[in-house]
Amino acid sequence: MRPLMVHGPRFRSLIWRILAPNVLALVILLGGLLYLGQYKRGLVESELDSLQVQGEIIAAALGEAAVTSSPLEGQDFLSGLARPMVRRLARPANLRARLFAANGELIADSRALSGPGGQVRIEELPPPQDKGGIGGIVIDSFAWVLGLLPESGGYPPYRETAVQQALDYGEAAKALNGEIGKAVRSVPGGHLVLSVAVPVQRYKHVLGVLMLSAGSAGIEASLREVRLNILNVFAIVLVITVSLTIFLARTIIRPVQRLAAAAKGVRPGQGRKVMIPDFAKRRDEIGDLSVALRDMTDALWQRIDAIESFAADVAHEIKNPLTSLRSAVETAARIEDPDQQRKLMAIILDDVQRLDRLITDISNASRLDAELSRAENAPVDIAKILAALAEVHGATGADGGLRLELELTHGASLMVSGIEDRLVQVYRNLVSNASSFTPAGGTVTLRGWRQSKASGDAVIVTVEDQGPGLPEDKRDAIFDRFYSERPKDEKFGLHSGLGLSISKQIVEAHRGLIAAENIRRDGHIAGARFTVSLPALDAAAGQGRA
Repeated sequence: MRPLMVHGPRFRSLIWRILAPNVLALVILLGGLLYLGQYKRGLVESELDSLQVQGEIIAAALGEAAVTSSPLEGQDFLSGLARPMVRRLARPANLRARLFAANGELIADSRALSGPGGQVRIEELPPPQDKGGIGGIVIDSFAWVLGLLPESGGYPPYRETAVQQALDYGEAAKALNGEIGKAVRSVPGGHLVLSVAVPVQRYKHVLGVLMLSAGSAGIEASLREVRLNILNVFAIVLVITVSLTIFLARTIIRPVQRLAAAAKGVRPGQGRKVMIPDFAKRRDEIGDLSVALRDMTDALWQRIDAIESFAADVAHEIKNPLTSLRSAVETAARIEDPDQQRKLMAIILDDVQRLDRLITDISNASRLDAELSRAENAPVDIAKILAALAEVHGATGADGGLRLELELTHGASLMVSGIEDRLVQVYRNLVSNASSFTPAGGTVTLRGWRQSKASGDAVIVTVEDQGPGLPEDKRDAIFDRFYSERPKDEKFGLHSGLGLSISKQIVEAHRGLIAAENIRRDGHIAGARFTVSLPALDAAAGQGRA
């Protein structure tokens, strides 16, 4: 048998096995919350709608103030007036505004200033961002991972040529036809460029296109703030979850460690000082385990005690015939008288037969416990067993005119759950025992009935003889192993003293009781009565109710 190994780290790993699923569920939930895909799309749509409103306002202003009407040249932009208007109107909203003429040429760009040396392009630097400590680093790392996903890279890339034309941008080309165009493009670093193109009209005539563009800094800032709030809530929930999980795990692990340590201490040679902790008050699985281990340990010690006692009894019972046999053999070797030798040989033969019976009964008794633990119970009709015993007794004939009377309650179900062969053995032993004490011409009475009790119905069987009865101080001892109280005229050694002990063992294995008492009539002992009570089985439901 391999020894039970109890190591601290092995049991501490149970904490991680309990903690890991809880934390993993929170992490998965956190990832889903931080993704915020729908929320981001909503922000993009809101930003595009805002750009459209601002574009319509600026386009209306340009159509009224930066357009000239000439009878010869028609309507056209005043470039000198349009450029500063575009720049000034776009600056407060931190937008980039580009104005294209009806032929697609770029007229004005809010990021280009005209000066003595030509145009100067303005590139706005992003404002410095607060990393936000560990939470900010986590958010930035998460955003970087999201940037690698196909959905984040699903927008077309933003490209800008040296000489820009309206047809370079799909939304501007759409606006040339009098419609409002929108587009979202991506730039390196996972950022977005949002654009809205609005036609500049005067008297329903499209004079050009105003295209407003904005970055995704505001959207990313909103996402970052929301994600940081979610992360803060997650950190609090994580601390609570870990604390509660560790507390819960320890309420399981510590009792298990104590039970395992106690189970390890229950070994042969270590004595019985180790007690299994009693956690029955917990009323949970740990409490059930504690009760089961305590019951198992008690049963183990009882089994060890029974084995030791049985071994001692066997040694004692075998020693007596062996001593007699040895003395007879030694004596037979020294005498020469044939008559004395024949007597000694008869003694030797009796001792050998006695040893044979004893060893056979011991072997049957030692196998009985294992057989009872392996066999499966089945419905057994006690009435049929008793009737069969009475029929066999009547067919074989009773020695000395001994009669066996059977009395059964009419219509009563005497069904029990058990092992039929072993129950037959019990009643046969009791009938045989009663027959051996009943004088010639006497009667052995066998009765069976069903009795209702508060704990459930029981099948009661009594076996009564007309013998001398039981010694008052030996009524309990008769069920002990190797105890034998036989009639005076019976030859010594014919019985091993295991019959009633085996019967008691079988009855108790069937959750029943067996008892013995004297029958008294007119103040005198008129025989002995053995009573066997077994839990009754409901014949209709097929379930024991005891």
